[in-house]
Amino acid sequence: MEREKVRAYDNAYCKLRDIQFAAYEFYARRHALTAKELFVLDILWFAPDGCLQSDICNRLSATKQTISAIIKKFLKQGYVTMEESPTDRRNKILRFTAAGLRYAKKIIPPAAKAEVDAMAELCDKDIAELVRITTLFSNYMKQHFDALNVTDRKTNN
Repeated sequence: MEREKVRAYDNAYCKLRDIQFAAYEFYARRHALTAKELFVLDILWFAPDGCLQSDICNRLSATKQTISAIIKKFLKQGYVTMEESPTDRRNKILRFTAAGLRYAKKIIPPAAKAEVDAMAELCDKDIAELVRITTLFSNYMKQHFDALNVTDRKTNN
């Protein structure tokens, strides 16, 4: 496919992605959160036995500093606890406190329902195709951006 046509599709896709991200961002702001904070709450909500801080970093492709700042905020508010992992003392297990569960219950289940309701508007075949194609595209994006990072490091040395 010619590059200009691909560029047009890329722009159309980016606009759709921006609509999705904006939906999360607006919802988060209504609860005095950032989208990343909302996503951290979501990850913890669906991990009733707790979640490693490193897993949150990996899942959100976020730096340890970013997630640490979010966790610090939630610790200060009394919404989460943090304890050392029994298998790796450098890693921390995060869990909701009772107050955190009450807080997140008002935010995460409605958001999760909205996501599932939106996905349920599609037929099974379309859902499978959406996930399949998005997986392919996401993996290609990561490969190409990782290659840029390698090139950047080589030219900056």
